Amino acid sequence: MEAFTRLQELARRPSTRIAIKVKGSILLIDPGDVIAVLADGNYVLLQQESSAYLLRELISVVAEKLEPFGFIRIHRSVLVNTAFVEEIKMYPTGEYGLLVRGGKEYTVSRTYKQNLKSIAELWIGTGTFFSTGNGDGSAGATESNGHPQSEETHNH
Repeated sequence: MEAFTRLQELARRPSTRIAIKVKGSILLIDPGDVIAVLADGNYVLLQQESSAYLLRELISVVAEKLEPFGFIRIHRSVLVNTAFVEEIKMYPTGEYGLLVRGGKEYTVSRTYKQNLKSIAELWIGTGTFFSTGNGDGSAGATESNGHPQSEETHNH
């Protein structure tokens, strides 16, 4: 709830920018332009559509700082900006794939799949994307494309 309140505060500002140190300069970038953050040891790569920035920082520190801007952790080495997520794919292995604008797909590990619930609520506006396992058939069945099954295709 605290993150949501902070997000509301940030949304009221005309524009929010984050400062990053790149090659001796400090660049100001809009976090909304960052698609994903990838970790490699003590470094992270901030990926935008047309550029990327390598920074010396732990992903856990970056995750905490970017959470109010709609970023979630989906893997021990990956954060994704939920605004860029176009589709959630479910795999038989128990893992998920996130397809982001531009066609890139990121694997969601089982450890972080609970974080997908926030994407579904924010992305489609319902909490029924994930099965509740209550056995009453109201778990929100989805087709392979991630969309709710229509009455005609829903198994009764």
